[in-house]
Amino acid sequence: MRTIDTAASVGAATDVASAGTAETPLGRIVAGFHDMIAGFRCAGTGRLVKAGVSMTHMHVMWLLQHHGDLPMSRMAELLDVSLSNATGIVDRMEERGLVERVRVPDDRRVVLVRIAAGGVQALEETEAIKQDRLLAILGQLDRAQLDRLATALDDIRAAVVAEFGQDYLSGHDHHLISRSQGRD
Repeated sequence: MRTIDTAASVGAATDVASAGTAETPLGRIVAGFHDMIAGFRCAGTGRLVKAGVSMTHMHVMWLLQHHGDLPMSRMAELLDVSLSNATGIVDRMEERGLVERVRVPDDRRVVLVRIAAGGVQALEETEAIKQDRLLAILGQLDRAQLDRLATALDDIRAAVVAEFGQDYLSGHDHHLISRSQGRD
């Protein structure tokens, strides 16, 4: 697990040991992000899990959404499981209509895993639930609070780019597209 030098990252002489406690601003922020992300994750996936879509299935669909079609060997690598375990996972997902296997026309020996219509629908439902929750939460804030939050998020986004590079935030445009469709 990576540890963070908060003094260097935040630019303040914050004691690393106390940075993770709720008594410090940094600790409050980290705990707040953690709690909110966990809550959104639960809200967005709870209904799907009840419908038989496991968290492993969600993870596979998120990987396919992010990376596109993947060979089974790469899927196993990203899941950190054996090829036979990945095959079993994909078999169960294919039975539920979440993914499909496709052969590469130029080399029929290569089989790719692709997200299917049912998987796209499951991901869109998850995102819609999270989006609705977030809009309801933000609806509790007044204009001044929303302006401060927007400015703070701009600052966080800039810090993410400074830490990980400009490309870190790219490649997730599919979230923006899916959120904007029919939700204006």
